[in-house]
Amino acid sequence: MAQKANLLVVDDELIVRDSLDKWFREEGYDVTVAESAQDALTKMAAKRFDLALVDIKMPGTDGVELQRRMREIDPEMLVIIMTGYASVETAIAALKNGAYDYVSKPFDPDDIAHSVHNALSHKHAEQENVRLRETVASVVRPQEIVGQSAAMVRVFEAIQTVGPTDATVLITGESGTGKELCARAIHAASPRHYNPLVVIHCGALAETLLESELFGHEKGAFTGAQYRKKGSFEVAEGGSVFLDEVGDISLKTQTDLLRVLQEREITRVGSTHPIQVDFRCIAATNKKLEQLIEEGRFRPDLFYRLNVFQIQLPALRDRKGDIPILVEHFVRKFSASMNKRINRVSPAAMALLDRYQWPGNVRELENAVERAMVVAQEPEIREEDFALRLPLAEHQPRTLEDIERAHILAVLKDCKGNQTLAAEVLDIDRVTLHNKLKRYGWKRVTADVL
Repeated sequence: MAQKANLLVVDDELIVRDSLDKWFREEGYDVTVAESAQDALTKMAAKRFDLALVDIKMPGTDGVELQRRMREIDPEMLVIIMTGYASVETAIAALKNGAYDYVSKPFDPDDIAHSVHNALSHKHAEQENVRLRETVASVVRPQEIVGQSAAMVRVFEAIQTVGPTDATVLITGESGTGKELCARAIHAASPRHYNPLVVIHCGALAETLLESELFGHEKGAFTGAQYRKKGSFEVAEGGSVFLDEVGDISLKTQTDLLRVLQEREITRVGSTHPIQVDFRCIAATNKKLEQLIEEGRFRPDLFYRLNVFQIQLPALRDRKGDIPILVEHFVRKFSASMNKRINRVSPAAMALLDRYQWPGNVRELENAVERAMVVAQEPEIREEDFALRLPLAEHQPRTLEDIERAHILAVLKDCKGNQTLAAEVLDIDRVTLHNKLKRYGWKRVTADVL
């Protein structure tokens, strides 16, 4: 920490001014003294100071008022309050007004020098952090959202509009359309982007676990709670919380979440002490929340809180013009990660990708390209490299029921029999999938299908 910081000493007692002037000059600081608030403000107009030592009890304008006016002139200047009238109330008033520290007369030279050194070191560290953040921001960019269709241009414009604000955003769209990627782009475009984006997959957690993840818990709050844990809203302090699949939250947790959004405070599980939190909320769902409201499964007041600004992500079948550039993007990505020299897709293979309806959207396309990259042996991905992933149009059954059956079984095959994953790709709940498979007699044809 540089020793030639500029200090301003403000005290109506000559002996105090002279003593501090002598002590800090010997420490290598550049010191200016002032005998009153007006004298100090005049000297601040002529010179910039790193830190001011201000007496709290002076004739006319006192130290607390002078501190307030100093901060209006130079918010970055640190202030240490000095007083011979030490009291808790005075200390609290000074610190609430932004003072860095509070020292009592008579001074010990080593103690006050230590306080000044700490204050300036803290300021220096904050300045270094700002420079580091600016450097990182100049070389690190958020993961790119790929697309140039009219539907995606509208999404980009919406992100650009809402990103710099602090508005709550609700992202809607089918599974696999890129809702989390959209949330990350919104966070990256906001003034909060230096702070964390905390992601919670609401549908993957049971109610009690979700409450603990969101709000935290105290030690002993429930069986297995062996230590205190901060929740997502605390961890995201100053940043954003992304609630993925918010439509899966239980009514009880919806009530708790609504209170957090309204009051900006949380209460950990097992505690009665509220904690103030500062965050931006971004939520996403693949469900029709309006329909859930009609069914009594989602609170309308929570919906209104979340739906301040809505971004609807299009299904891949509604933006097929983006398939070639998405495929090119994924080929580059997996060529690097797999260290394979594959750089193109054959016209026949691209035509196959264009014919497919992509029920799993961009996520399914990415998985298809990745699997094709694994089996491909040439610099060019061919149509047959996708055969393990995609059903051919020529072999589609004739009736609507047969088409549904063939598609569901094909997706189940792609998911290696994992019904939970298949239900997510198909955008239906697991119970519905189970009932359909039972009707198809899936167990009897398992060996043929999988």
